[in-house]
Amino acid sequence: MENLSSQIFSFLVDKGLIEKTELEKASLPDQAPGSLSLEDHLISSGLITKEAFRSALAEFFGASFAQEEDFPVESVLVNHLSIQFMRESKFVPARLVNNELTVIMSNPHDFYTIDAIRLATQYEVRALVGRENEILEAIDRHYGSGPTSMEKIIEDMENIPEYSPEEEDSIDHLRDLASEGPVIRLVNLVISKAIETRASDIHFEPFEDQFKVRYRIDGVLHNVESPPKRLQAAIVSRIKIMAKLNIAERRLPQDGRIMLRVKGKEVDFRVSSIPTIYGESLVLRILDKTSILMEVERLGFPEDTLAGFEYLVERPHGIILVTGPTGSGKTTTLYCALQKINSSEKKIITVEDPVEYQLKGVNQIQVKPSIGLSFSNALRSIVRQDPDVILIGEIRDAETAEIAIHSALTGHLVLSTLHTNDAPSAITRLLDMGMEDYLLSSTIIGLLAQRLVRVACPNCREPYPPDSPILKGLKTEVKRLNGFNLFDVKGCESCAYTGYRGRTGIFEFLKVNDEIQRLILEKKGSQVIKEAARKQGMRTLREDGWMKVRQGMTTVSEVLRVTQEEEILY
Repeated sequence: MENLSSQIFSFLVDKGLIEKTELEKASLPDQAPGSLSLEDHLISSGLITKEAFRSALAEFFGASFAQEEDFPVESVLVNHLSIQFMRESKFVPARLVNNELTVIMSNPHDFYTIDAIRLATQYEVRALVGRENEILEAIDRHYGSGPTSMEKIIEDMENIPEYSPEEEDSIDHLRDLASEGPVIRLVNLVISKAIETRASDIHFEPFEDQFKVRYRIDGVLHNVESPPKRLQAAIVSRIKIMAKLNIAERRLPQDGRIMLRVKGKEVDFRVSSIPTIYGESLVLRILDKTSILMEVERLGFPEDTLAGFEYLVERPHGIILVTGPTGSGKTTTLYCALQKINSSEKKIITVEDPVEYQLKGVNQIQVKPSIGLSFSNALRSIVRQDPDVILIGEIRDAETAEIAIHSALTGHLVLSTLHTNDAPSAITRLLDMGMEDYLLSSTIIGLLAQRLVRVACPNCREPYPPDSPILKGLKTEVKRLNGFNLFDVKGCESCAYTGYRGRTGIFEFLKVNDEIQRLILEKKGSQVIKEAARKQGMRTLREDGWMKVRQGMTTVSEVLRVTQEEEILY
């Protein structure tokens, strides 16, 4: 069977673009994939122009020739496609739009590779023709190149033995593994790529036959290139040494912290290690001091909610609670509130676990349960420090809640967080902890529930009229959707083909007035309090999210994703 170059040459002859008599003169290169050598050869020989050749090549393959703008500006995050597979098969992901993955290939007739991509990703695959050298350059540019790429680093680590969880490696051996230059470069590579992709967390997860690495970007986990299983012990040991953890202890959870300067930025990493049946699982929470929002106006508050919240944080005493699950932005909201009221006339003290960001002019305390410095013990002491404002990182138990209430009663403004699904549920949670209803009704002045939704990329969002499946998901009436379009996302270079870039908050703000105080004293359930608050103008989380959908800030699917516990919209 003739090779690909010969097939292309025959096609050019059949199209009349090259004379058949030139066949002997051409001395075709014997390189099948990609026709790179053939293109250079024919153009340099003056037999055809570049434009004519690429036009013919597109016709031969039945696919468009990739232009410079078709190549991705940022890495396209696609699970289950290894760099080795991309290099061997000569393709690079270009964009992901509406479940269709566009790839640039040197040989779009390589249907085996196309089928493999389709099976691995579950996406429809569209192929463009590209020059082999440009494809390989794009792979190196976006997925690692030169001496710092993961593949190159792993090549330098062939002498590291296969990882076995049954083996009790000596501490000295683990420390030696972690001190190897390639191991250090590999860990640094994983961390630097996480910073580049705006990740908030790095997950190192051990399984029976693999050691998986995942990044959480805008609240959603993405698989990335992972090192082989045999390097698990070396990588885990390296990170534990960086975090000043005990590398000999692999049976108990450990927590630590790493401070690094990455790409010119000071970045803190909170490190958590837990034992699993296949080894230790590590999670690095990335705390980028330069990325935290410190202006409450930029958090996504609607104007009326912002005005009400700012009014409460200016009050001289009382309790303000921010509720929501882990990762919903509660700490950021509280920090922004402190920054708003921080002045030389006020003494502000925080008790946190851990202190995530340092606030200028604020006294911050890191709790250390191992030495007896718990939330409750720290709070007892700081009340005697004559503070005006107290921030409690989280109300975890009845003792902490009781001290917070008594602090508010004695003239302090107390800010804290609680893990509940919505704002009214915070009241019932505190009642369940044993707090007295009359104390709650006289101290709590406001409750704020929040979630984070991904922001639709402004460059690739597209309007569309609501259809019946959307209405069914929203549980709303058709008449409420008249007069505006909803938005969906496609994915583009500016958002790394995810369709989203950044996150904003959706909020449920409950201001405790006389009516709500009466319901608290009567120990009414959260649903009764919620209905009373809605009659007085409170928007639920989903209602606030729906406002942002109408404004084009986010999508219906995002709001539904983070408010699944809500039953109704209106």
